[in-house]
Amino acid sequence: MSNEDATRENRLREELPEEVRPDADEAPEAPQTAEEDGGRSAELTGRQRLVKGLWPPRVSRAQLIVAVLLFGLGFGLAVQVASNSDGDSALRGARQEDLVRILDELDDRTQRLEDEKQGLEKQRDELENSSDQAEEARRQTVEKERQLGILAGTVAAEGPGIRITIDDTKGTVEADMLLDAIQELRAAGAEAMQVNGVRIVAGTYLSDAGNAVSVDGNKINAPYRFKVIGKPQDLEPALNIPGGVVQTLEKEQAVVTIERSDKIVVDALRAAKRPDYARSSSR
Repeated sequence: MSNEDATRENRLREELPEEVRPDADEAPEAPQTAEEDGGRSAELTGRQRLVKGLWPPRVSRAQLIVAVLLFGLGFGLAVQVASNSDGDSALRGARQEDLVRILDELDDRTQRLEDEKQGLEKQRDELENSSDQAEEARRQTVEKERQLGILAGTVAAEGPGIRITIDDTKGTVEADMLLDAIQELRAAGAEAMQVNGVRIVAGTYLSDAGNAVSVDGNKINAPYRFKVIGKPQDLEPALNIPGGVVQTLEKEQAVVTIERSDKIVVDALRAAKRPDYARSSSR
């Protein structure tokens, strides 16, 4: 500072009142150093502040419910994916000819449904176009009664089909395995069947009876002999699909024999049962 500036500063200090006049001996307060200023802020680092904000977790009841629901949804999806993978494993390991046979069977089922649709449409057209509709209606009623009698097991039936013999020397064949065979035959277009002299109908049930099987309360023993009426070219492949009925029975050390025939007679009959409660709703 120059002499002129010092003289001017002293003159201004003398002109100020004593109570506001600065003490010449008082030294200005030294600014805080960076270490002193940052000491307090350094007490908690950025990572520590983050951890302190996240833990302990502050979870509301609504967030907890949403988390549980999301966990349940994810678990369900995982189970579904796993079950689909298990269901596809048999087909994934099948040979090409087996896959072709399965595809042909599906095509045959589609064709059977289409034929049934065309048959119903034909009956409708005949009934609508017949000059004597009453007579045509009676004819169709008789035909329908015969068909229902075959399905209900009240009349005998004959036609092409297959014979199946399941020889269970180890006693390992159970009721659910025979039921699988019946269901597979139905899906393949079986129209009438019997096993060891017992007619199989829509309401048939099977249960285990010791080393034997009970069909609608009738105990039957091995070997189990099926007579099935239907298209042999559809029935036999349905039982031989990979992982199907035949392979399952053979894993249980049972011997399965299938024989095609142009004439199968299903003559085991069921007595017509009057419903206890159901009545016709037509007037």
